[in-house]
Amino acid sequence: MNPHTAAPSRLARGGRAIYGAPLGILMLEARFPRIHGDMGHAGTWPFPVLYRVVRGASPERVVLQGARGLLPDFIAAAEELVAQGAEAITTNCGFLSLFQQDLQAAIGVPVATSSLLQVPWVQATLPPGRRVGILTVSKGSLTPAHLAAAGVPADTPVVGTEGGREFFRVLIRAESEDMDVALAEQDILEAGRALVAAHPEVGAVVLECTNMPPYAAALQAALGRPVYDIYSLVTWFHAGLRPRRFAD
Repeated sequence: MNPHTAAPSRLARGGRAIYGAPLGILMLEARFPRIHGDMGHAGTWPFPVLYRVVRGASPERVVLQGARGLLPDFIAAAEELVAQGAEAITTNCGFLSLFQQDLQAAIGVPVATSSLLQVPWVQATLPPGRRVGILTVSKGSLTPAHLAAAGVPADTPVVGTEGGREFFRVLIRAESEDMDVALAEQDILEAGRALVAAHPEVGAVVLECTNMPPYAAALQAALGRPVYDIYSLVTWFHAGLRPRRFAD
């Protein structure tokens, strides 16, 4: 190569504050521990993400009170993430399926609000006579409107963790900033066993709650059925934003 030949021009495009993290996550405002596997633990993800906490959006307000009055706050936070460089938005509560269409319409990038969006996809994989079951943090709060917004059939079997000793108490009632992880896992396993005992036709489970992925492997082993959660949704979602490049 001629040492006097100019190197090809390489133009780096600007216009953003942050680069290399195309996925934005809207977070509820909470103080319980975010253990590895939780959506709010940055080490959970095999790729960088952008976080934005939506002030005032407590788990109790979103789950037990239907997120009333919070849509403008979620839109504003999503717009901030897009301005920072997010090319797609997800959220850290499955109950925000209620905002799926509104966020899609408002912010102009792909949106996946809830792990429940996977239910129709998972159903398509199951053999005849089998169907998807849902494990949620609060069955009493998961209304037909939440299900319809995610394309979930209204008669889908659902079991919640309200009767457990730790998971619901810490995450939704905010009775402690600390959590006994072993007890929380037991709550998930007991709810999963109750689901398949009441509905033996359940061939796969979708976890509504974004705090449940740390327990998904134990649940799958206990039930002997596939388990899908926000981790499986978000890793699929990100794969479209940054498809893998394969070498020859």
